[in-house]
Amino acid sequence: MIEKVSLFRNRRDFFHLLLLAFTFFSLSLSWEFYNYRELTKFDSQLIDATVLKQYTKTKLTKKGNTKTYQVLKLKSDKGFTFYSTASSKLSDIKYKRVQLEAWAGEISFYEYMTNFFCFSKILKIYPDSSYKTALNDFIDKQHSNRDISLLYQALFSAKQLPYELQTLFSNLGVSHLIAISGFHLGVLSAVLFFLFKGPYRLLQNRYFPYRSFKVDSFIFIILILLSYLLFLDTPPSLLRAFVMLFIGFILYDRGIEILSMQTLLLTVITILALFPRLFFSLGFWLSSSGVFYIFLFLIHYKHLSKLLQFLLLPLWVYLLMLPFSLVIFGNFSLYHPLSILWTSLFTLFYPLSIVLHILNIGDMLDGVLLYGMGLQTEAVKLSLSTALLFLQVVLSFASLYKKSLLTLLIFYDLSIFIYAIYNVT
Repeated sequence: MIEKVSLFRNRRDFFHLLLLAFTFFSLSLSWEFYNYRELTKFDSQLIDATVLKQYTKTKLTKKGNTKTYQVLKLKSDKGFTFYSTASSKLSDIKYKRVQLEAWAGEISFYEYMTNFFCFSKILKIYPDSSYKTALNDFIDKQHSNRDISLLYQALFSAKQLPYELQTLFSNLGVSHLIAISGFHLGVLSAVLFFLFKGPYRLLQNRYFPYRSFKVDSFIFIILILLSYLLFLDTPPSLLRAFVMLFIGFILYDRGIEILSMQTLLLTVITILALFPRLFFSLGFWLSSSGVFYIFLFLIHYKHLSKLLQFLLLPLWVYLLMLPFSLVIFGNFSLYHPLSILWTSLFTLFYPLSIVLHILNIGDMLDGVLLYGMGLQTEAVKLSLSTALLFLQVVLSFASLYKKSLLTLLIFYDLSIFIYAIYNVT
């Protein structure tokens, strides 16, 4: 068997990668700065954007009166995200495209790259005729329960869930399964591969035996996933997974080892060089952290059988990502550990739900979902200090080099898990 070669043979190769990445990063950042200057050139600018969130808020004025207004979270067609306010009488325009006049002349470049607030005035609401809207309507017609319909719309079209449903799924510990991520892309890749394999082999033997199944299957899968990625407006975690899949195949095709931290490093550097805005994306870093721990498991426990790896991996990822969850989100319930089981079952549920909706019988699993959503969930606030998260990160990187430190990392995360269970019982 031919041994896989390492991606970086020496420090010079790594230096060349950094130099190339820095070049692209500089060009990307220059383009973002140009767009920033265009946005802030005048006191106000016309912006076309999509409304991601819309909710009502009240506050007390200096005179002691109550003022009610609506808060809008919008994503412009040029990629930046911002908040604005609107009249309390504004109708529901979530997920619709609008044209507005925005007064963003005073924001900094840092605010532009993250999220900023500016006052605005809606000038036009565009007709709701996108493919995503058509897909959501198709899903909605198959379900009598509104919450179930919204759940599937979040799964298939990345539609934002109402706050109440977000809280429910957070308490159940399944938020990571609802929000489309690299995990979903991996499941889709596997399904597409098996769908493509049979017909292709049949045609290949008869018409084009000279073609490479490996290359053609990759082209087929990557084109469909790219279309889906663009359809969803490139969520950060999905973008990370797509780039990693693309890089992984190129390395695999050239006999380079792909289950290594070098692959993850190359992916992260490439994405940040091309899309510097993602440096400030929490979803991107959480997604990358999840892959880091998957690779850490496969590196240290590659001697285990495939079945045992499949069974242990969800438990491993849950345990080692728990400190991130507690520091960032700060809530925990007794249902959270069950996400280990739900993650394994989701690999079957997700493709099955897609098939059922294609066949226009998407409501077949509604009873099971309604039962799960009807569970009485009570989460407690359980925030960890950032110092504990810093220790988690240090131990994680150190465990790459010493197995004894990996054991210490596992013990550390088990202690946090026991602490969480103790506080919720």
